Amino acid sequence: MKKLVAVIDMQNDFICGALSNSDTEKILPAVAEYVKRADEQGAEIVFTRDTHDENYAQTQEGRKLPVPHCVKNTKGWQIAEALSDYVQNVFDKYTFGSLLLAQYALDNQFDCIDLVGVCTDICVISNAVLCKAALPEARVSVDASLCASNDEALHEKALDVMRGLQINVTNFDK
Repeated sequence: MKKLVAVIDMQNDFICGALSNSDTEKILPAVAEYVKRADEQGAEIVFTRDTHDENYAQTQEGRKLPVPHCVKNTKGWQIAEALSDYVQNVFDKYTFGSLLLAQYALDNQFDCIDLVGVCTDICVISNAVLCKAALPEARVSVDASLCASNDEALHEKALDVMRGLQINVTNFDK
């Protein structure tokens, strides 16, 4: 089975910076352990990186979420140090979902795609849906315990929506 692990936006600004919260900080060690284990088992590991320019405030997202974050080449834009050993293939994305990630999954015909990261109700769900659209017969899964949001209710709602879209919501340890 050809497996892809997509680590979504595990960047400093979501963990200890502008948009951090205790839930995102709390999942980092478990995400790092999962990525290590997946790498040892031969899965391909890729990352998405939320990426904004200095003009963030003038964008639609910036007007709706007026908190500058993940500005390219800043500390907050960097992927968390705990994951640095596995950062080789990164898709910078300028919106919630990465068409490049979906195209990469399609081009490589992965049988299984696991997604972990933040934020469940924005970027995780967007990328899971894009991967499912690119490869409708692949097993696309999201581990609820390895994802987080700044709003627990929205985290749960996003998981419910993904279940409805035939994305497996699971716990990879079980």
